[in-house]
Amino acid sequence: MNILVTGANGQLGNEMRILAAGSADNYIFADITEHPEGLDTVILDITDASKVSELVNAMSVDIIVNCAAYTNVDKAESDPELCETLNAAAPKILADAVGLRGGLLIHISTDYVFGGDPYNTPCREDQKGTPTGVYGRTKLHGEQNIIASGCDHVIIRTAWLYSEFGRNFVKTMLNLTATKPSLNVVFDQVGTPTYALDLAGVIMTVIDDYRAAARPYPKTGIYHYSNEGVCSWFDFTKAIAKRAGNTSCDIRPCHSNEFPSPVVRPSYSVLDKTKIKETFGISIPYWTDSLDVCMAHLK
Repeated sequence: MNILVTGANGQLGNEMRILAAGSADNYIFADITEHPEGLDTVILDITDASKVSELVNAMSVDIIVNCAAYTNVDKAESDPELCETLNAAAPKILADAVGLRGGLLIHISTDYVFGGDPYNTPCREDQKGTPTGVYGRTKLHGEQNIIASGCDHVIIRTAWLYSEFGRNFVKTMLNLTATKPSLNVVFDQVGTPTYALDLAGVIMTVIDDYRAAARPYPKTGIYHYSNEGVCSWFDFTKAIAKRAGNTSCDIRPCHSNEFPSPVVRPSYSVLDKTKIKETFGISIPYWTDSLDVCMAHLK
């Protein structure tokens, strides 16, 4: 099969590159710019419908894996138009293009589609979206556009993504806990970290399942995926510092309102992963075990 991966220079895209190296499928990695390390990258603006259609047809694309998004949560509040274009309009363009070929769109969404209601149990796929900001709202619009297109799709909502690549919470905290005598980290936002390599592995499982499945794809729908377990950003930071041996930094819990932000973040966005485990027969690593793997790769 011919598989197009958009946003291929980001965290998840880079993990997809690693796993694709052992695949018999033909992977086309695309992004808006060249890869910083010079890896093969097709330059593609996913907001340009004609360019997307041209590439999808020229390369006979069977599956699109959309890892591209506008993800700066704070900046999105002052840039809603661009955020809507990248997170809502572009997924529709991808869905329309692959749908005309009878293919599959695997799209990555977010726990930020939730947050407006005071949840205290893990969020299910059929729960109403209650986003609290532009980022979550535009990602929800993207999901809705994909569903409305009628194409075969697997939408995977994930949370707290980190990896060895790019900028992310793990790498930031490794630096801060190594260089600062003390650090305040919020304890009243609870969720689950997700190692991007684990998520990439699940995407590969979906691709393998789709290859052998009937058409239209019977497993079309929305799924939740993060690592197992629950923690706050404070707990996450403590775990990172401990594994790095950064013991001299005094890490203190604090409230979210001590960090002024243009957007209210979800206070509880733990995802219920029952559906994806039962549908695709996967097991999910506990978040500290996956953190150990990533830290070993970083070292």
